[in-house]
Formats: sequence, structure tokens, C-alpha cells
Amino acid sequence: MEKNRLILATALSFLVLIGWSYFFAPKDAPKPQAPAQQAEAPVQAPAQPSPLPSLALVASKGQSIAVETPLYSAKLNTHGGLLESFVLKQYRQGIEPGSPNVELITSQSMLRAPLGLLWSGQPSWAAPDWSFEGAPLALSGTESGVLRFVCDLAGVRLVRELTFSADSYLISETVRVQPASGQALVGKLGFTLAATALSGEKDSYNLTRVEWLTKGSLEEEKDAKDLEKGVFAAEALGWGGLSSNYFLLAMAPGQEGWAFKAKLEEGIYRMAVERDGVTAQPGEEAAISAVYYLGPKDPKILTTAGHGLEKSVDYGMFSIIAEPLLWLLDFFHGLVANWGVAIILLTVLIKIVFWPLSQKSYVSMQQMKKLQPMMAKIREKHGNDREKMNAELMQLYKTYKVNPMGGCLPMLLQIPVFFGLYQALLLSIELRHAPFITHLPFTNIIWLADLSAKDPFYITPLVMGATMFLQQKMSPPPGDPTQAKIMLFMPVIFTALFLNFPAGLVVYWLVNNVLSIFQQWLLMRKS
Repeated sequence: MEKNRLILATALSFLVLIGWSYFFAPKDAPKPQAPAQQAEAPVQAPAQPSPLPSLALVASKGQSIAVETPLYSAKLNTHGGLLESFVLKQYRQGIEPGSPNVELITSQSMLRAPLGLLWSGQPSWAAPDWSFEGAPLALSGTESGVLRFVCDLAGVRLVRELTFSADSYLISETVRVQPASGQALVGKLGFTLAATALSGEKDSYNLTRVEWLTKGSLEEEKDAKDLEKGVFAAEALGWGGLSSNYFLLAMAPGQEGWAFKAKLEEGIYRMAVERDGVTAQPGEEAAISAVYYLGPKDPKILTTAGHGLEKSVDYGMFSIIAEPLLWLLDFFHGLVANWGVAIILLTVLIKIVFWPLSQKSYVSMQQMKKLQPMMAKIREKHGNDREKMNAELMQLYKTYKVNPMGGCLPMLLQIPVFFGLYQALLLSIELRHAPFITHLPFTNIIWLADLSAKDPFYITPLVMGATMFLQQKMSPPPGDPTQAKIMLFMPVIFTALFLNFPAGLVVYWLVNNVLSIFQQWLLMRKS
């Protein structure tokens, strides 16, 4: 039984190391599958999951039209309505003074036709002539404005109407498909997006990934090799797009029967939503609608935007814990106006909630410490007879009313809280560039000026490792000397792991350790 207790303690320690690798591992790319049959013929997804084809690079032929709102600055090309630039005014790339604003669409990604239109596989931006109706937009308050683009392509007239709003990151589009001849037309319509990576290559805790909502469930693919092969989804598609921890570019079609395709080509993420079976009779038109979202992954903003976009903020299986913790964190920030202090207050609250469980754990550990001499004698006496040794150890526990598992089970109950808070802090855009202690004390050296980034001087993870080592020295050592040495390595392993963790999470773990040491000291003093 003693051996089992030690094994469990070791396993619990390693659980924090490897747990999120298991629970939050990237999901496998969905296997191509034929879409479900639709009740109405005009609303059909492609019969075959063909990959997104390679297309010629966009050649800029038109003029730039600017759209200015309090939220973003955008530029569109009059030749097809392609998006040339999209800059978020309220978010910057770094914490340095004068750092440029976040740019979701760059000149490089413009070559792959963001906000492009496909008709039966043909890129509409390849049409020789486009006409444009409208003027540059400067919107404020709750104003909205419309830009209109028209072209004739392969027997069809395409009319694009793009609506921009001053108070929203959504761009609404209606495409009017009109037969250019006296015959009925049937074709496939597609909307496209393209962008470069939304996070740095070395940012292992903030990976750029392709995401899509299917049957109300979020799916994702972040493996570059799989994305180079292409992904396909065509079952109850809600939206599809590109995502990081903090930003989202997505397309949400307004009707059913759409397929989503994505592919990584030469560092550019290309995406498209397509619908087959678009029909229009002579003298009539088919009106197809969709919306684009280009903006922050703020749950409040995404919920207001609708279309299920709020599900892109996915806390995983611990969302039932992460969401209340994030609400509490926001509440504390409203009181102190500092996210670092808010994390400390939340840590204190969590510690108070778990105080009774931790107390039982420490009491059990102290009881086990008192039994160490007698346990050593039993091991020495029955070292070659494990069955006899375990029987006497069990009798010893029973005599002194000690539960050998009492020190581990309370720890086990706290593990989900750690994972939940880990997800909440990792995906919280509020912590992006949020300062805690901006400068090292008594200096002008930038320190914890961004809680979503690692500690640049590794001070907090090193101090955290020291507190873990102190905790272990205060705890009863395992009876087995080999296992005791293994446990001593845990602070080193955790410190190495936490070196590149977001500073906000390290602050939580460090403060939790300090409070645990204080609680343990109180118990030892009382004993």
C-alpha cells in the first residue's frame, strides 16, 4: 500500500507535466467523406471531397478603396472586391511604444485572393472587367455602408454587395447570380479567404490553426503537413476559417449545404466555403448570402456577432471550470484594474476554497511522517517477503488510523482546476499585452509587461521552482530512497517546463505554492 501511495504521488506530479498534451492534443484532420443528401436540389454540397485547387496568383488590376471604422482600417480592390489590407486599430503587434497595429490581411496573403469569389471553379478575379459602385467609407457610431462590384463571367453576371458596419467586425455579403443569356444556369459558388500565420513560428502555446464548426462542434487542424495536403468538411457546416489564441478570420454561409476547404500553400493559408447546385432561371436571380468575421477572439464580441463564432473560444473538456474562473478573473480585474493582481486574488480565492482539502492532505502527510521509523523497521524485517510486509504496513495504518492515500486524493481534486485555469489564461485575449509589473523594481528594464508572454528573465519560473523544492523539503520524504531522489527532480522538471509558459500562468502557480507553504508552516507550528 505504501508503494502504491508513492507511485500515485509521482503520477500526480507528472500529470501536470503531460496532462494537457493528452487532453488538448491537436485533433486529427477529419477524413474526407461524402456530404449528406439535402432535401432541396438547389442546396447541395459537392458530391466529391475534391481538394482546394491551386490558382494563379492575383494580379492587381483595379484601384484601392478604403473603409475606415473605429475598429479597423480596410482596403479593397475595385477589380473583384478582393481584400488588400485589414488592420485592427485596437490591437498592436507588440508592447513596444509605436508598435504597428495587428494586420490580419497582408500584401502577401492578398496574392491568394482574400474575399474572393469562385464560380464553378473559376476565379472571378480573373474576369477581364469589373465595374464598381460606391465610394470610400468612413463610418462611425452605428453607421453602415455598402460597396458594390459587378462582373460578367462565363455566361453569368455576378453582383457582389459588401456591407460594412462601424460597430462590428462582421462584413456581410450578398451575391446576386444572374443568367447572362436566355438559358437557366446551374453552378457552384464559393467564397474565399487567405492569410499568413496569425502567430509566431516559435510560439508553441499559440499555434495558428484552421478551424471549422460542423454539427455544432468545433474541429481544428494545426499540423502543417496535413494542411499542405488539404482539409475538407461538408457536414452541417456552420463556419470555417483561420484562428490563433487571440484572433479569428472566418466565413459563415447563410444557408445550408456548404462545404469548407482549406490548404496551406507556401506559407499562406487558403480557405473556401462552397455550395453546389446554385440555380437561376432566365430573368431571375439567385441571391446567396454569407458573412466574414475578421477580428479578436473576444467571447463577448463573438457572441454578439452570432453564427456560432463564439465556439471558436474552446476551453476543451474543462470549460465548465474555465468559464467561471474567467468570469471571476474579470470581476477581480474590475476591482483592481491589473490583470496580474487579479490572478493573485483569484489564486487566493481558489486556495481558500481548497483549504480544508489541503489541510486534510497535510495532516495525513504529518501522520505518515510520524510513522516513518516504524515503517522502516517493518521494511527491514520483511524486506524479502512483500506480502507479509504489506500486511503489517496495513495493520500499522489501521492501528494509528492513518489513510496512506489521504495526502494524494486532495491533490487529485485540484488538478482539473489547474487545467481549467490554464485554458482560461491561455485563451484570454484580455491578458494579451496586459502588464503586471511592467519594470523590474528600481529599474527601467521591461519585465512582466505582457502576461501572455514568458518572463523574459525567467525570474518567476525560477522562484516557482524554488518554492516547489521548499515544499518537498517540508513534506515527509518517501520511504524508498530511490523514489525520494526521483521526487527531488520534480522541481527541476517543472521549472524547465514553466520557463516558456505565459507569465500569467506562472504567477498563478507561484502564488499557489507560496500559499501552500504558508498553510503547511501553520500546520507544522500547530503540531
